[in-house]
Amino acid sequence: MMRMRLVRLVLLDAGIVAASVWLVFLLRFDFQIPQLYIRMLPCAILIHIVVHAACSFGFKAYNSMWRYTGMGEILQLLKVSALTFVGVIVVNLSAHLLVHSYRLPISIYSAAGYVFLGVTGLRIVSRLLNDGLVPSSSGTKDSFEGNLLIVGAGKAGILVTKDIKSSRFKFMNPVAFIDDDPAKQKLEIMGLPIVGNRSFIPEAVKQLDIAFIIIALPTASQSSILDIIEICKSTNAQIKILPSMTDILDGKLAVNMIREVSVNDLLGRAPVEINNEEIRENLECETILITGAGGSIGSELCRQLAVYRPKEMLLLGHGENSIYLIEQELRRLYPDQVIHPIIADIQDVSRIESVFQTFRPSIVYHAAAHKHVPLMEMNPVEAIKNNVIGTRNVAEASDKYGVKRFILISSDKAVNPTSVMGATKRAAEMIINDQNNFSKTAFAAVRFGNVLGSRGSVIPLFKRQIENGGPVTVTHMDMVRYFMTIPEAVQLVIQASVLAQGGEVFVLDMGKPVRIYDLARDLIRLSGLEPEKDIPIVVTGIRPGEKLYEELLTEEEGLIVTKNYRIMISRPQNVSRSELNLVLGVLENLCKRYDFVPNSYQIKKLLKQLIPSYSGFQEEPQVVTHEIERVKAEAHAGI
Repeated sequence: MMRMRLVRLVLLDAGIVAASVWLVFLLRFDFQIPQLYIRMLPCAILIHIVVHAACSFGFKAYNSMWRYTGMGEILQLLKVSALTFVGVIVVNLSAHLLVHSYRLPISIYSAAGYVFLGVTGLRIVSRLLNDGLVPSSSGTKDSFEGNLLIVGAGKAGILVTKDIKSSRFKFMNPVAFIDDDPAKQKLEIMGLPIVGNRSFIPEAVKQLDIAFIIIALPTASQSSILDIIEICKSTNAQIKILPSMTDILDGKLAVNMIREVSVNDLLGRAPVEINNEEIRENLECETILITGAGGSIGSELCRQLAVYRPKEMLLLGHGENSIYLIEQELRRLYPDQVIHPIIADIQDVSRIESVFQTFRPSIVYHAAAHKHVPLMEMNPVEAIKNNVIGTRNVAEASDKYGVKRFILISSDKAVNPTSVMGATKRAAEMIINDQNNFSKTAFAAVRFGNVLGSRGSVIPLFKRQIENGGPVTVTHMDMVRYFMTIPEAVQLVIQASVLAQGGEVFVLDMGKPVRIYDLARDLIRLSGLEPEKDIPIVVTGIRPGEKLYEELLTEEEGLIVTKNYRIMISRPQNVSRSELNLVLGVLENLCKRYDFVPNSYQIKKLLKQLIPSYSGFQEEPQVVTHEIERVKAEAHAGI
């Protein structure tokens, strides 16, 4: 294949050389070539072809792909032509010395110029055809689905235009650029006008009948991108975007990988800055246990921790399929990393003890938890067993087997909780805070809000509802939530774990809260549909355990800023160990007597006793409370 390509290129150049020499002879003799020179013409053409081919091979001119011809290739061809000019003179003079009758007019040597123009022109035409700047049968107006407006008339915008004309995006017809640089206004690039700055986008969409907008600003700040997206959302055009320069440099995406605008872009959050060297020094020689390793947060913890090449990684989870998937992914990306997949339930205290005794982890990231608010309201026993008793089991094993640091993944729902899930996460924080007071292990928690795309979160739900044609359901028009991407949250969790000295609750900077109703409208718009017109939005009412807004700390907790401005420390109030153990004992006993839990009243009452700020419990006089006292007595008696 390569040999055939080379033969074709050499033959094409040979044809151009022959035509150039013939043309020079015609011009020199006013299209009446004397018989003497007609006999010399074949020899002259052969000399030019051989010399030009030799020079082209010498400069590796045939190694370049014609459809990507640029200034470098043109300079290369100029060198070939200059050397060909000199070479032809030397060969012809040598031939004259050998055969005195062989003498060409000096003007014939100008053929080198025509050869340069011919071979360069051929390559430029190939480049133009590739870039779509020369009309072809595949690029008729009938094949376009809509006009395209490109935001950003820099190198990225030019690259996008070229790529669109020669790729899978040919269905878009580029018609204009938008750029904020005043010096570029009213100019043209690649035949397309720069029609105005970002404020002109809505008007440009109307005037030019724009169906697609591509934001080609990979080096722009997140706030600038968010501002442009907000302007574009006021139009009916589909919005696409180039990846950020951070993703390009990290190798995650290529500069020409045009993608849809995502919810992440709408958040407009600045990239996380972490101290990689400090983290590497603290993790590279450690045996790290990740509970809930198959979950959204747990699996991302595994991915990011593997980068620091710890001594061993213990992936612990209850679901075999999710653990298998993350194990296979890590083995493919980090074949030299020692990985132990462990199928275990954190509620099984003997199994957890066995894991710690066998592998002796030195750092624990406890991400295993039930986190779905409405489901835990309906299944409080499972919330207690997993989030409270399970946390206690892992924390006590960590203390017993000399773990250096234990990091609990907590939630903003633990602050002034209104739900069983939030209350159990607050109880988990209390457990590790109590453990820290009596242990050599540094116990700490990291508290943050919703993460985009995690299992059970609102984003996947909205996307499924949109794919099914609606309606999209929100529980309240004014409900707001803090959001963070999973990789962003995990980066800060790992940085916080290095900062942990024991007893801290790290609070992550979640940015500005987002109104869920606005998020639903944005997702519908990003899908190329109109809210209420194509996809209705239905307000269903607040579900049990939900609240309109989340908080990141209580009134009693103060905040201390760490050396990473995105991570703060709160110091929660200590709880009486005897009271904590008493309530935990009663809760555990209640969970064992599952048949005796009418409407989860007893569990919620005990959570209220342990967490006074818990507002999910309402007194019900008709419920007989002596059963609670009986269970407490049984707990004390060890029944």
